[in-house]
Amino acid sequence: MTSAPASTRTAWWARDHGAESGFLVAYFCMEFGIGEDLPVYSGGLGVLAGDHLKAAAGLGLPLVGVGLLYRMGYFRQAIDGGGQEERYVEIVPEECGLALERAGGAPVTVSVDLAGEEVRAQIWRTEAAGVPLLLLDTDVDGNSERARHITDTLYGGDREHRLRQELVLGVGGPRALAALGITPSVFHVNEGHAAFLALERLRVGVEAGRPRDEVLQAIRAESVFTTHTPVPAGNERFDYDLVRHYTESLAREAGLSWDELCHLGSAPGDDCFGLTPLALRTAAHANGVSILHGEVAREMWAGLDAAAPIGAVTNGVHFATWIGPRLRELLVDAGVDLDAPPGEQHWERAHDLDRDALAEVLAAQKRALVERVVPAAGLTPEALTIGFARRFATYKRAGLIFSDRDRLRRLLHDAERPLQLVVAGKAHPADAAGKELIRRVVEYARGDGVASRVAFLPDYDMALAKVIVRGVDIWLNTPRRPQEASGTSGMKAALNGAVNVSTLDGWWAEGYAPAVGWAIDGGELADEGEQDAADADSLYRILEHEVVPAFADRRGWLDRVVESIAAVGERFGADRMVREYAEGYYLPAHRSR
Repeated sequence: MTSAPASTRTAWWARDHGAESGFLVAYFCMEFGIGEDLPVYSGGLGVLAGDHLKAAAGLGLPLVGVGLLYRMGYFRQAIDGGGQEERYVEIVPEECGLALERAGGAPVTVSVDLAGEEVRAQIWRTEAAGVPLLLLDTDVDGNSERARHITDTLYGGDREHRLRQELVLGVGGPRALAALGITPSVFHVNEGHAAFLALERLRVGVEAGRPRDEVLQAIRAESVFTTHTPVPAGNERFDYDLVRHYTESLAREAGLSWDELCHLGSAPGDDCFGLTPLALRTAAHANGVSILHGEVAREMWAGLDAAAPIGAVTNGVHFATWIGPRLRELLVDAGVDLDAPPGEQHWERAHDLDRDALAEVLAAQKRALVERVVPAAGLTPEALTIGFARRFATYKRAGLIFSDRDRLRRLLHDAERPLQLVVAGKAHPADAAGKELIRRVVEYARGDGVASRVAFLPDYDMALAKVIVRGVDIWLNTPRRPQEASGTSGMKAALNGAVNVSTLDGWWAEGYAPAVGWAIDGGELADEGEQDAADADSLYRILEHEVVPAFADRRGWLDRVVESIAAVGERFGADRMVREYAEGYYLPAHRSR
């Protein structure tokens, strides 16, 4: 089967919505993972943002990303003595493909008042598959030493440092767009970090002489907010006095009293200023990132007055970034059109994949993983390989598979059908519990009797993620339901031939079917310890009685792999995700003008 070359096609946006005049989305996010060479991301949020930009490019959707350039990036992880150590390496922007925005030969800068200090930020530009990404940077001559360090590291420093970063993004970001002559018709706040942009936009409208309430209504109509976590610690909150210190004068310029701004950031029963309430009250369009998360978010914020109704757009992944090149060739040969718009890619044709050719590709991907692991452990390409790689937040329960070591040891050392584990991930530098979990996992991996069967790979980033998701047979995900908003690593693994074993949380609550993977289900118990034990028992039983025997049937296993690839490809692409944002959120916001 043939189709028109991608280079000769009319892009989806131009084909279906080309009559929209003046449409442009400004997509604000605290981090962007567009590639391993620009380490200004920490994990899922940033990688998703990068995939969003790249999918928008493929669809021809007019969009510009806005974030911060962290001169020291996110930390590089070293494992010394079993524990995580954070090391920072300075980024040279030009070597990462960035260029300064200039006017008349001089860098374009914008200023943000931070508690009486005028802080200037310059603007770096790069591209994600053709979509522009603007990154603000306060390491500018003339700024105080403290101001120059505002954009030093991602998620570093104390609460005041974080607030200063988020004001540079939320207030400086719209000013950077204006300085460059960019006039978005839609503003998308991806997680609450940039929520202060509504305050800056209100200031601009009021200073132009428009009635405050009219401006605020227009801002709401044109704004989209995506919340990404049901975990309280993931929703940014600040002491009221600290927020007042930094924002009261800006609020006054925007026509708001301190009490009025306070209300916008308040939530029932909370004694802090919250950016999620602020975003929900200043956007007319809001969503969670899976169907289940949408339900959880609606319940979580049900008591918030004047808040946007919360829908759901399930996350997706960018195929060209994550599918291994040889597997991509097989899919194209089978008739899957990865460059077509969502709904027109014919993922059902993945069922026609040549099983012998598929087996060879999967074996090559696994050999690449084993070769990457060799310095750490003696893994083999023949053994059933489980991958667990993600941020080491405690609710993700990285230790669940290690909870019964005798039972796990029997699986690892089965004489006929052995199993092996590859583990990777970082804990936030301030997350003592997460770092302790890493120490225990590394200690176990180095222990007598399992060192040849378990490997912890340090410094998890996009490059390492590609090797792992392409090389494992099973992708393990064990979050405590319903605390995983979506997750995308399991999608990436499935597209590369891995089969998911996960609790029914996030995207897997909609993606699971018996033909494509397994669901860890220990029931619903009130006590967390009892729930963990029940889920661990469910996991071990699935591995012992279902996964290991299924893997021994190589032809049947390949059929399951194909079912998984076809199902995930059809439903969990970033292009499908961006199309849903475009038609369900962006266009209504744009047409409200």
